[in-house]
Amino acid sequence: MKPILTLTLNPTIDEAAEADRVRPVHKVRTTGGRFDPGGGGVNVARVVITLGGQAFALYMAGGVTGVVLDELLRKRAIPARRIDIAGDTRISHTVFERATGLEYRFVPEGPKVSEPEWRAILAAVETAEFDYVIASGSLPRGAPVDFYARLSHLVRKRGARLALDTSGEALKAAAAEGGLHLVKPSQSEFEALTGVAIQEPGALEEAARALLAKGGVETLAVTLGHEGALLAHGGETLRLPALPVEAKSAVGAGDSFMAAMALALVRGESPRKAFLWGMAAGTAAVLTPGTDLCRREDVERLHREFAALPQLG
Repeated sequence: MKPILTLTLNPTIDEAAEADRVRPVHKVRTTGGRFDPGGGGVNVARVVITLGGQAFALYMAGGVTGVVLDELLRKRAIPARRIDIAGDTRISHTVFERATGLEYRFVPEGPKVSEPEWRAILAAVETAEFDYVIASGSLPRGAPVDFYARLSHLVRKRGARLALDTSGEALKAAAAEGGLHLVKPSQSEFEALTGVAIQEPGALEEAARALLAKGGVETLAVTLGHEGALLAHGGETLRLPALPVEAKSAVGAGDSFMAAMALALVRGESPRKAFLWGMAAGTAAVLTPGTDLCRREDVERLHREFAALPQLG
């Protein structure tokens, strides 16, 4: 089996720390600082490998911070290839306030890329070896809104499958192009994609079936935060609640969900069974502080709990 190829156009160096209290003007003293390689596709690769799968991370990076990102990936033994850009790779900051239990997240917009730079990453995809691609994260400034639509065309031409986790006009363009094996928006991202405000009971399920009926998306998973998630596939839907857990951080929960669900699909699991792995990994990610993502033992334990839910009986 070939490694899953993950694609990250706007990666980050993720810094996470804790503080007694976050206050304006005063210096905020932090403790427990850590740095992780981040950004959608990079996080997905980390989780795929954590869960025993194989992944290869293709990403764009530049400047002194790009070198730091390279080193963070190397230290975690994540197979990767960097596409050089002129701009500096961004650094995101997450601070957990102990006094309130609140988490503050500061996420820069990131560098602007040129046409030769974004075309270079498409060229790298054309020559890579893969059967499955997961593209996750926002588009950097300068990339065309139809970038993921172009990627979908390219992947389909190669006879491979594409899972996509993005939002806004980039998601709309990709869905219009079609050929998406798996899409994982949040509820707000799904509402923006479909133009449907989800207010009435059953409206989410109806809108999900309508989207799939258009033929551009094969499997849809809509994450609903503390309310769980919805799966739509083959004209059917399945909605599962969230498990009650003590959340420490929301960083990387969506990427963990995508990684685990896509990995299960690659391994031949049905969409319903793969959905349970996604639910388990997304939940496991909130159990860890800062940018630590999910742990395999938590994912496996939570998967057993989700599989025992009465809705699946």
